[in-house]
Amino acid sequence: MNYLLNLALAIGCTLSLIESAPAQRHQLPQIEVENVRRVFHNGEHNAFTDLIRWNGKFWLTFRSCPDGHMVFPTSRIIVLASEDTESWEMVCEFSVPRRDTRDPHFLVFHDQLFVYTGTWFSGDGELPRDQYDINKHLGFGIKTTDGNTWSKPFQLEGTYGHYIWRAATHEGKAYLCARRKRGYTESELGRGATEVMECAMLESGDGINWRFRTLFQTTKGNETAFLFHKNGDLLAISRTQGKDSALLVQASPPFEQVKRKALSEYIGGPLLDRWGEELIVGGRRFTDAGPRTILYWLHDGALHEIASLPSGGDNSYPGFVELDDGSGLVSWYSSHEKDPMGNAITAIYLANLKRKK
Repeated sequence: MNYLLNLALAIGCTLSLIESAPAQRHQLPQIEVENVRRVFHNGEHNAFTDLIRWNGKFWLTFRSCPDGHMVFPTSRIIVLASEDTESWEMVCEFSVPRRDTRDPHFLVFHDQLFVYTGTWFSGDGELPRDQYDINKHLGFGIKTTDGNTWSKPFQLEGTYGHYIWRAATHEGKAYLCARRKRGYTESELGRGATEVMECAMLESGDGINWRFRTLFQTTKGNETAFLFHKNGDLLAISRTQGKDSALLVQASPPFEQVKRKALSEYIGGPLLDRWGEELIVGGRRFTDAGPRTILYWLHDGALHEIASLPSGGDNSYPGFVELDDGSGLVSWYSSHEKDPMGNAITAIYLANLKRKK
């Protein structure tokens, strides 16, 4: 009897220890940044990248402007293509008359490759900062079915008054981040105050005609990167105004109830993508050494820094592609290098990312 009693007590203690033991911590991969290279510089201001793999090639897009970062009608969108990520060829460039083109992003939709850009109306010259007005903003795009022949730029219907940004697809629909002023207010308060800035989700069945679907931010709206899970749930990383921490945003169809959570870092020009079984996030962070383009794992609703890319000054807006061997390729822009005269240049960069063994 004593033997059976002791055995029962031993089993009970063992089960108790198992139940109380902490869950095994998920080991996030460590990353090495390799083969950093400048892939484009033409003496102009080159910025705001995106990267994709489609139709057997790699595609890289960004804005280039001879007059600099701010709002100019001289800006244009450039698209490069490569078969090996080392040698790149310009395959397309476009501009929109009297408008500043910026923040280009790719979207693969209905067997076509789209390039979207948000455009400020700037008239015949530089638009003064005190005249910036999102109410005059309009999305434009180009598309191709083979990568060789591209359409002329077309306006994205339903985007007037919206500052468009990244797009994503799920089950035959495309979804676009679009920042706007609440009520399209024309007041001076609305011109510069972040409290009236919203971040809307627009929906499209053809990639050209868009309609309102829901609001992701009701105040301090800004750039938002979408990512859909297989079950239709949506995850997003949203930049906020100023230097506030970025938001982790979650919603399930029909996307009427949105959950928001402040993250630990500010992220300018946010990237959100899958890399194997992990989620990678990237963008600009303000550090003691100045602004840097930083990469993170997003795990259990928290950011875990994995790499600081060579960068400085005006920089960020990364793009990402997973390669066949499980490694990664990242694009970004930066002004940390100088020309032979000692002047800072703003150029486009690539690097390979590998998990440490």
